[in-house]
Amino acid sequence: MPPPAASTSSAVPVKEDGCSLTGDSFIRPHLRKLSPYQPILPFEVFEALGSLRFPYIYPDPESRRLRAALAEDSGLESDYILAGCGADELIDLIMRCVLEPGDKILDCHQPLRFPRKSDFSLDVKRIVEVVEQEKPKCIFLTSPNNPDGSIINDETLLEILNLPILVVLDEAYIEFSGLESRMRWVKKFENLIVLRTFSKRAALAGLRVGYGAFPLSIIEYLWRAKQPYNVSVAAEVAACAALQNPDYLENVKVALVQERERLFKLLKEVPFLNPYPSYSNFILCEVTSGVDAKKLKEDLAKKGVMIRHYSNKELAGYVRVSVGKPEHTDALMDSLKTLY
Repeated sequence: MPPPAASTSSAVPVKEDGCSLTGDSFIRPHLRKLSPYQPILPFEVFEALGSLRFPYIYPDPESRRLRAALAEDSGLESDYILAGCGADELIDLIMRCVLEPGDKILDCHQPLRFPRKSDFSLDVKRIVEVVEQEKPKCIFLTSPNNPDGSIINDETLLEILNLPILVVLDEAYIEFSGLESRMRWVKKFENLIVLRTFSKRAALAGLRVGYGAFPLSIIEYLWRAKQPYNVSVAAEVAACAALQNPDYLENVKVALVQERERLFKLLKEVPFLNPYPSYSNFILCEVTSGVDAKKLKEDLAKKGVMIRHYSNKELAGYVRVSVGKPEHTDALMDSLKTLY
């Protein structure tokens, strides 16, 4: 005979009037007060995707409509522009077309690793030495850089472009910097490639739309090697719709940059954080005063606030905070005040 079922009456929260609580009553109060993100992309993108015609027809192998829109947006002729399934595909394509077994590359992406200085700026002198000694075939740069948000100024970039090396410049976060893209530079420098994306600019990360500016002497070979239908119909339609709404994208960017500046000032007031100036949509902070960066991330997570911590030893003492809405900043600051 089975044992009698245990009473569960005390396990179910009940309101004073005897009615069962609603599910959201279990959620932390400060999280219930946060309003969810509204779509960063204009409604016209959804409308365009909802009215797709002829989805059974293959995409245009040359993405001509998108490249024409990008030419108008950037001021660079479409002959210099190649679209891809995210910038990742273009990076892969560049490496397949340029590198042979045994070739070397110089990656300056990660800060606090050679060849960057302690303030995250590029160590150009060291880069020159490596190029002379190791003779890498190409160098990968990011401006603004992830995760510190620093930028590469014109003088530094020109100095690197004078080296006998192919320079691949990733501008995924350029919209948040207030600076001009270097896309048009490819008409002057035969050893420069500039990569861009719709993932951050127009919140189309899930549709995978990237593009790049290439010298004519390079792009012709990428056309030969690329997959024929690399940009889907939906991705091209969404990207074109986003580009038709520059005012909307600009307003979203301005709001984010304003909140980034407010967040930076508030983080500077936290005694155990040293935030670095950022030109991107995140802020890197050095965790000081004996506070453990990993534990800080874990303690904030318990309060429903998520920040980024890095496992590699060079960044073990840092955290990265993404810029959100004002109420997200407020929630972070309220939580930080209760710690340590």
